[in-house]
Amino acid sequence: MFEELHRKMNAFWNNDRTLAQTDPEYVKLFSDFAYGEVVNEPGANHPDLDDQTRSLAILAALVGCQGLDAFEMMLPVAYETGLTSVAIKEMIYQATAYCGFGRTLPFLKKLNVFLGAANVHLPLEPQGTTTSETRAQAGEDKQIEIFGEGMRGFAQSGPDETRHINKWLADNCFGDYYTRGGLSTREREMVTLCFLAAQGGCEPQLTAHAKANMAVGNEKAFLIAVVSQCMPYIGYPRTLNAIRCIDEAVKG
Repeated sequence: MFEELHRKMNAFWNNDRTLAQTDPEYVKLFSDFAYGEVVNEPGANHPDLDDQTRSLAILAALVGCQGLDAFEMMLPVAYETGLTSVAIKEMIYQATAYCGFGRTLPFLKKLNVFLGAANVHLPLEPQGTTTSETRAQAGEDKQIEIFGEGMRGFAQSGPDETRHINKWLADNCFGDYYTRGGLSTREREMVTLCFLAAQGGCEPQLTAHAKANMAVGNEKAFLIAVVSQCMPYIGYPRTLNAIRCIDEAVKG
């Protein structure tokens, strides 16, 4: 599959006549590195990092760093690995909580165009599991599952002037998104790590979610492999920052 991914990415570059004609050296440099060296590097791999998981992580990182053109390029490759329409759409839905609607909407629209061209019927099957009456409690339950008992009552904690943010974190971020189907809790924590690493400037949250990832079963070696696979898309500085946050999460 690694060789197939490399071939498909090269095919994309070759279909982009402008880029292939104006920057053939760049196309070769990036393609050989990202889809040859990085994909096959033992230190950047893990038994749990199959092609579907790798593709999901890269797509999430591209949303986080706002790489819309690269996201469009990666979609058919991800689909070819067997990553489902539901999984990709759920990743984008969840990005709303971490990247905001303004930065997420273009990716949702781009995915819908791709799915339409692939003759996928929209809307997809609903994945929601909560109601307006249950979302707050379900969100707190999910926070406790991921972060521990210290999150019990978090929605009602904090200074009066900002307590509503804690409430929204519980009922919206976790109650509306983390409780949905289509992705496991481990997958949702992984894509959150990718969103935060790719955005930059979110190191406190990145450290917290690195710790949360490990709490739900995504061990340190897996997280380093995920971040390493995302490196060609987010760059060395944010990759190194993410690894530092993972190290801090282990210590803490």
